Amino acid sequence: LVLIACVVGNCLGQAPPSDSTVKDQDTDQQAQKKKRGTWIIAPIPISSPAVGSGLVLALGYVFKLDEDDELSPPSTLGLAGAFTSSGTRGAALGGRLYFSKNKYQTTFAVAKGRVNFDFYGIGRIPGRDAIKVPLKAGGTVFFGEFLRNIGNDIFVGPRYQHRSLYARLDGPQTPGGFEIPAIDAQATTAAIGFHIQRDKRNSTFYPTKGSLLDVTGDFFDQSLGSRRQYQYYKVAYNAYHKAGDKQVLAYRGMICSANQSVPFYDLCMFGVDSDLRGYTGGEFQNRRMFATQAELRRELKGRFGVVAFGGVGGVARRWNEFRSDQLMPAAGAGLRLKLDKKNNINYRIDFGVGRAGYTLSIGVGEAF
Repeated sequence: LVLIACVVGNCLGQAPPSDSTVKDQDTDQQAQKKKRGTWIIAPIPISSPAVGSGLVLALGYVFKLDEDDELSPPSTLGLAGAFTSSGTRGAALGGRLYFSKNKYQTTFAVAKGRVNFDFYGIGRIPGRDAIKVPLKAGGTVFFGEFLRNIGNDIFVGPRYQHRSLYARLDGPQTPGGFEIPAIDAQATTAAIGFHIQRDKRNSTFYPTKGSLLDVTGDFFDQSLGSRRQYQYYKVAYNAYHKAGDKQVLAYRGMICSANQSVPFYDLCMFGVDSDLRGYTGGEFQNRRMFATQAELRRELKGRFGVVAFGGVGGVARRWNEFRSDQLMPAAGAGLRLKLDKKNNINYRIDFGVGRAGYTLSIGVGEAF
């Protein structure tokens, strides 16, 4: 290459390029060939008493919208498909984008599918035998929000969601069991809301210090096309501290409140969002909920890591109805495998034990 450049330079009456010029050209070519982002492919097995056994296949892309933007966290785009032995099928597309030097962020998701699951009713009391009925539910979902950084890493903005849903019993009605209200057999829910976030984390995927505060409210109303009128509020706070070399202590607290004419599928629910691991999704749900937990994370040699976690929570119809003998503790441990060293994204496997049994949770990214 140097010889060709010298010949061309002489033919044009120019001096041949110096060694430093050639090195600069090589560096530019390497920069052009540098990968813009990272692809992540993860098969996620599912095993749950509620929905059966199956698999979620997730495909994600982690990248910077502007490679020169050093303030914005990496953005993500994801595609996932799921199926289980109960006949559950679904697909989803979504993403979270950060841009303009962390001045803006937007989140969106579109999903379609059906779920065949066991419904445990509302207000189940811990320690008593479960009463459940098989349900079939499904439909389409759209969600989107847009947040602006108003200073001091505080983001504020609107959100919107629209769902076309159906639900029906999958088999004969059990004596004294649950009956689906006619208004929820074929329903549309639509809501506008707000999201306030203060993000002081040093990483969105594996924070080792800082905190994250999320306050959300969604208002479902007939004027928006919703069949029911109700509100859903949630407040969550995560904090992270270094606890020695390659160790992080993380803890989380959250509260949830569902008001007015809320349908059974929008109640505050244990077993989702990792609040708390050790409980099957939908096994305990009601209008009010709280959950607290702590987790110690330790990186091992190579790509591996381990965690230990524990916490306690509860559900009730009203805030003044929580009882100490009905609280739900949970504890467990997990294994981590690093999928992306650059962004510190882990494949996680967590085994949790709760008051009503145990769960095996598998996913991409930390539980919180």
